[in-house]
Amino acid sequence: MEDIWIEKYRPKNLDEVVGQDEIVERLKAYVKAKNVPHLLFAGPAGTGKTTCALALCRELFGENWKQNFNELNASDERGIGIIRGKIKDFARTAPIGKADFKIIFLDEADSLTADAQAALRRTIEKYSHICRFILSVNYSSKIIEPIQSRCTVFRFSPIRDEDIKKYIQRIASAEKIEITPDGFEALVFISKGDLRKAINVLQVGASLNKKITAEVLYETSATAKPEDVKALINTALSGNFMAARNQLYDLLIKYGLSGEDIVKQIHQTIFDLTIPDESKIKLIERTGETEFRLIEGSNPHIQLEALLAYFTYEGGKLH
Repeated sequence: MEDIWIEKYRPKNLDEVVGQDEIVERLKAYVKAKNVPHLLFAGPAGTGKTTCALALCRELFGENWKQNFNELNASDERGIGIIRGKIKDFARTAPIGKADFKIIFLDEADSLTADAQAALRRTIEKYSHICRFILSVNYSSKIIEPIQSRCTVFRFSPIRDEDIKKYIQRIASAEKIEITPDGFEALVFISKGDLRKAINVLQVGASLNKKITAEVLYETSATAKPEDVKALINTALSGNFMAARNQLYDLLIKYGLSGEDIVKQIHQTIFDLTIPDESKIKLIERTGETEFRLIEGSNPHIQLEALLAYFTYEGGKLH
């Protein structure tokens, strides 16, 4: 069976990590000092949090890194039981080999309940002499203040477009696939700074065709083309509501998008429209309201039609 590319091409050391140069330099300083404080990695998905944690442990512990490293996903078990069980059991045992401490990597730690975080705070305090914690979160504000104050915070930013292109080109060369210029632009647009998503979308596309074009990527990633979404909005703004409604259903059927996916792409596209800023503000406000209603469980077809109807109404004021 073919390897999953995200694991096959995951950086093995800190020098291979892309797009987070400042963070990598700080982590290298810890490796050089052979000492690490408790760390809090915060940032969007696919920006290198897990990769940096794994690379840091490999460089710190060498061959024994797996024995002195424990990775847990807090979203699997969110309650106090995981803290009192797995985490406490691993934290209280002595490190293996010549290591001075072990590392527990807690992924998606922001999904832990308040009680679990309170228990984790005490565990961090009690076993700091033989165990360090790395917490990975999307939103650091969801971690209680006592834990935040015990950790050094690293804020990961979305990967830059040029770094995504370089990394993708490296994989394409190794796998002997060709990516067209519009294919690169499509990957950047679809991933939005998430390198993991870019790699996964590329692998799905490569399973269908060794020549990767924008057309292939949009169809396999359930993402509508930006120009199709822009045409949809412009049709509504021109006052032709029924034509816009037909375009909307074409998008939903062709790309298999959910209501939330469409709303997010409409939001992105509004900024590129050649209309006054005052109109953009009104459209964005209504788009945000529609997204909230969808999240709360409203019927996506009715809400999207209502959004297009508002766009048509606002477009009438512009002409």
